[in-house]
Amino acid sequence: MSDLTITVRGASTGPAAGTTGGLSSADGLDHALAEAAGGLHDADAWAVPSRAERLRRRALWLVRRPGLVLAVLAIALALAWAFWPAAFAPYSPTVGVPADKLQGPSAQYWFGTDYLGRDLFSRVVHGSALSLKATAIAVAIALVAGSGIGLVAGFVGGVVDDVLMRVVDVLLAVPGLLLSLAVVTVLGFGTTNVAIAVGVAAVASFARVMRAEVLRVRESVFVEAAAASGVGRLTILRRHVLPNSSGPVLVLSALEFGSAILAVSALSFLGFGAAPPAPEWGSLVSEGRSYLATSWWLTTLPGLVVVAVVLSANRVSRALDGEWSDLR
Repeated sequence: MSDLTITVRGASTGPAAGTTGGLSSADGLDHALAEAAGGLHDADAWAVPSRAERLRRRALWLVRRPGLVLAVLAIALALAWAFWPAAFAPYSPTVGVPADKLQGPSAQYWFGTDYLGRDLFSRVVHGSALSLKATAIAVAIALVAGSGIGLVAGFVGGVVDDVLMRVVDVLLAVPGLLLSLAVVTVLGFGTTNVAIAVGVAAVASFARVMRAEVLRVRESVFVEAAAASGVGRLTILRRHVLPNSSGPVLVLSALEFGSAILAVSALSFLGFGAAPPAPEWGSLVSEGRSYLATSWWLTTLPGLVVVAVVLSANRVSRALDGEWSDLR
């Protein structure tokens, strides 16, 4: 109200207020009221949007990104296959009809049949459970172990940081698939051992990202203020450093989910996964190699499923990394 009063007084005083082109008292009052109304509109622009407005913004955000919607649907479908395979698979994944062997895709057999007459689509659906289980275990191992190493190295520093980072450098120097092969050779065959091998190979990436984030957060003002207030180091680590450092690591876990699917499928393709006749995505592609010239669907269709899930995981991770901030 003080600004409004000053404006009106300034417009109504002076020797030439009404005769030399200046504002009269009425014009000054109108001008002041218009400015006050504009200020109210500016304040409304900063108001918290309603629930309906937030839902409208999210709907528009999704409509403008059809690729992201398809990626989420593809991942949701793969997860549904893994948890409820009987609801999607019309036939047994291990028992076939020999008279129907090597039939191409049709209305009866969507993905065709293999050399034993087993429905390939049913085997792909049931194989998603083993493949995604191994992928989830691998990502969980890499996330927990790598984040722990990076958290300790970045927060403690000094000799501990040097020792841990040299170990991480050694892991990064070895190609991931080669390291996975070495680990699974020591552990033996099986889906769980394949998952452990893939997880160990991905630990270094998580450790590097977590350490970089911890080093950034450790120098923040609120962390220094907590330390100056006498808060213990473990409390600072748990309440301040870890929550503010975990964002990029969680995004990396979504990205590594796609890479882990490829690694698990590659090891399964080489024969390190579950023993036959248990279906896995990699082993399904491997079984069709001998019939590639005459029965293309045995390798192509399971391979396309793997490609679709991997690309969908990468698309979701990209949305979490940068595009999601546009919605908030």
